[in-house]
Amino acid sequence: MKKLINAVDAVVREQLTGMAAAHPELKVRIEPHFITRADAPVAGKVALVSGGGSGHEPMHGGFVGRGMLDGACPGEVFTSPTPDQMYECAHAVDAGEGVLFLVKNYTGDVFNFETAVELLHGEGVRVGFALIDDDVAVKDSLYTAGRRGVAATVLIEKLVGAAAEAGYDLDRCEALARRINNQSRSIGVALHACTVPAAGKPSFTLADDELEFGVGIHGEPGIERRSYQDLDTLVEQIFLTLTEEGHYRRTLRYWDRERGRWLEAPLTIEPLGKGDRVIALVNSLGGTPLSELYGVYGKLAQLCDEAGIHIVRNLIGPYCTSLDMTGISITLVKVDDELMQLWDAPVHTPALRRGC
Repeated sequence: MKKLINAVDAVVREQLTGMAAAHPELKVRIEPHFITRADAPVAGKVALVSGGGSGHEPMHGGFVGRGMLDGACPGEVFTSPTPDQMYECAHAVDAGEGVLFLVKNYTGDVFNFETAVELLHGEGVRVGFALIDDDVAVKDSLYTAGRRGVAATVLIEKLVGAAAEAGYDLDRCEALARRINNQSRSIGVALHACTVPAAGKPSFTLADDELEFGVGIHGEPGIERRSYQDLDTLVEQIFLTLTEEGHYRRTLRYWDRERGRWLEAPLTIEPLGKGDRVIALVNSLGGTPLSELYGVYGKLAQLCDEAGIHIVRNLIGPYCTSLDMTGISITLVKVDDELMQLWDAPVHTPALRRGC
């Protein structure tokens, strides 16, 4: 294994040190690991915090800044951050308007963020919790109960981040995050596996004419192993999977701030249909060049047009990666005028900058 690292147990610490040197607009804490805006806490706004295992950069630390996250908690590679990271980060960014956790649906992330919610509530901090489960590939996996949270997380962080910047209160930000999640769908495919530093070898092996369809962002398997033909055929398969997905009903937990307990609510994702407007994310999983992403987007745009689905905004590039995995994911988020306005709002982070 050849990687630009010194020692496996120092990977995250060294990368955070480099991030701190590169971005003085951020505050990077090494013990425990977390990243905040340099101007945090920001008076008069809800603070947004997300996090997860490292290896998915620029998600999440690269999205800390004006118009997106106030803080991010990086775990070790493909390992959930711990409750003390979330707890300390929340205190560092809370300006009194409350803290909203945006949590990808992986068992370790969910358990640790829920623990942090309870600890913060016990100290009188107003805290919210929004689960993200946009991956249509599998219902359950090695890492989660229910669907996985993947690249829609980036779009949710942008949209809810703009809402918080615009003065939405905690209740409204939390409801917005849940609504966007319920209008999001993603799926990923891999042509080559990633190599986790601690393992020292690819997480799975594919023949030259094979791909992993429905892969997760930790290299975990998806729906099935398929033969690879060409770009157009692959994008057609992805598009059909995203658009033919019917009503998906599941029960998600949420935090009742008034009563200090977890409750459950059933939610149903509606299928996409003719006339819907969407934001489209064509995402590199780490090893796919931008040139190939544009080829994917060209075919996706054609298929959407033929189906009467209108791509009104797009994002193309490596935003939710899986180390050096060669592959892509496509995310479609159904939007309305409010969400388009939030998408167009200024943002200034290391990985996404526009309008400021």
